[in-house]
Amino acid sequence: MIRNWLLSWPRGAKRILQLCADLILVWFSLWLAFVIRIGWDDTCKHILDYKWLFIVAPIIAFPIFIKLGMYRAVMRFIGKEALTAIAKAVTISALVLALVIYWYRDVPATVPRSLVFNYWWLSLLFIGGLRLVMRHYFLGDWLEVVHGPFYSNGGGRAFPRVAVYGAGAAGNQLVTALRMGRMMEPVAFVDDNEDITEATIAGLKVYRPEQLQEMIDGTKATQLLLAIPSATRSRRQEILAMLAPYPLHVRTIPGFMDLASGRVKVQDLQEVDIADLLGRDPVAPHQALFDRCIRSKSVMVTGAGGSIGSELCRQILVSGATRLILFEHSEFNLYSITTELQRHIAREGLVIELIPILGSIRNPVRLFEVMETWEVETVYHAAAYKHVPIVETNTTEGVLNNLFGTLHTAQSAVKAGVENFVLISTDKAVRPTNVMGATKRLAELVLQALSSEKEVPLFGEGGKVFENNTRFTMVRFGNVLGSSGSVIPLFRKQIQDGGPVTVTHPEITRYFMTIPEAAELVIQAGSLGEGGDVFVLDMGEPVKIADLAEKMINLTGLTVKSDKNPVGDIAIKFTGLRPGEKLYEELLIGDDVIDTEHEMIMRANESMISWKELGDLLAKLDAAVKAENCAIIRDLLLRYVAGYKPQGDIVDHLYAKKHID
Repeated sequence: MIRNWLLSWPRGAKRILQLCADLILVWFSLWLAFVIRIGWDDTCKHILDYKWLFIVAPIIAFPIFIKLGMYRAVMRFIGKEALTAIAKAVTISALVLALVIYWYRDVPATVPRSLVFNYWWLSLLFIGGLRLVMRHYFLGDWLEVVHGPFYSNGGGRAFPRVAVYGAGAAGNQLVTALRMGRMMEPVAFVDDNEDITEATIAGLKVYRPEQLQEMIDGTKATQLLLAIPSATRSRRQEILAMLAPYPLHVRTIPGFMDLASGRVKVQDLQEVDIADLLGRDPVAPHQALFDRCIRSKSVMVTGAGGSIGSELCRQILVSGATRLILFEHSEFNLYSITTELQRHIAREGLVIELIPILGSIRNPVRLFEVMETWEVETVYHAAAYKHVPIVETNTTEGVLNNLFGTLHTAQSAVKAGVENFVLISTDKAVRPTNVMGATKRLAELVLQALSSEKEVPLFGEGGKVFENNTRFTMVRFGNVLGSSGSVIPLFRKQIQDGGPVTVTHPEITRYFMTIPEAAELVIQAGSLGEGGDVFVLDMGEPVKIADLAEKMINLTGLTVKSDKNPVGDIAIKFTGLRPGEKLYEELLIGDDVIDTEHEMIMRANESMISWKELGDLLAKLDAAVKAENCAIIRDLLLRYVAGYKPQGDIVDHLYAKKHID
């Protein structure tokens, strides 16, 4: 392919080729200027009398062309600035040529006065026009219908035909990048701006959103790319809802500058952010709340390699902490988050001490030694087992990690004199139907009880009393998008595999929030507490999982296969609720909730039990766990966790096996 062969030339060779082409065009423009002025016959008869002009014209023109940068511009990226430079260079060279003609008195033949004017506009036409023609040729957007010897799409392969939503600056940049990347064929714009609808921009017709079906029928577009970087999430949600009924694979784009410069390829287009389906616009953080527990402090995050823990670390890193301790039991997760943060520190030149610690929250000695050694002032406790079915079938491990792990971390904080302790809780702790939710509610009760004691005999310390100066707060919220085990990546994988998409129940709903938003609100909520507070994040409206699955299928350009549409592409299969799973999640046990200074954070007044009573419960649970007696564990959870209603028999694998045997 000639195009690729030319592009492979070294820079110097390309410049020589341009110089040669411009020399021919200068001579041709000058010759044609004579033809226009004196006619074909007279030009052929007297052209030798003017040969000196054909020597002088390029001698004048090329130094000016070079000086004004005509050979520095890259042909594929030539724009109005380069065309302006060409116009200046040609105009100046024509004026200088006119002066030379005026000064040179001993000419063999009189030069017609209109010759220079004709030479000027012909040079503009040919020299500027050649660059525009070559620009479009190298972009490959105007010869597609010809399929001549200068164009190939690589083995006759048809490009996906795409429409671009948004005909503004971003949309135009995207179309340029698509044409340059030659992986997709832009065929239309879609825009709701009535001032430009029905217009033609960059050679593409602009359709109104109401004309989507007409656009699809007329252009055969199969994909639609969102180029609306300034749109809010709520506006994106409206657009996606409008697009859902149409057979278009909807995607969005990375940074436009990366696309235009070639640093990111067009095939790196991203699937629509699921957060856009929720329509939740982010709320700017209250900086004073954000800084209170972090700035100039030594901060520790447990579960630092998890979904929430890692995002907490990212935000703490850039918030002015002097030291960040990553406490994580998974070696791979610890390596991953440490490597990422170290790169960020080096890139941004941050002044912070980063300390990765491999350890388990079930090891109280190591927890205390870490907090004491690095004088930890704030702890964000994100370490927990969170997958409901897995914890349900591994009951004792759930109790050991979620309850006793939190107990060990909190007691170590008291002993080490930690100022602030923030527990990451869950909506599944409210009237739980599963072991995971019940153990998280017990973890909340531990912190509530500790907060009520200024002098506290810690559990497992032989009755030794410690002064308690730690401020404990708990933050409760629902599911986060994109976390490990989330339905979103599962649905995407199932859609890519051709289905079916599995949903447990047609009516199941969940609250959703993005990971960055959740981490941001957790940090701010932790600064609001006075001690023993349970904070609840505003999760918006619950989302029906079946509707979410349907939207994800539609946004890939496919249709749902159902009784109403038996010829659809992807079926939704309902598999039944899993052990311990609820149809609906809640955020409050009682109805007593108070607003805070942050519009997205509420304070819940929840019931609690005394530290002494809790100590009795902990001793009984400890004995039951050591005996692997899940029946006693369930009885204790039923007695102490408000609203706990297990849905079936005990399904712990080890207990069930022993019980059956």
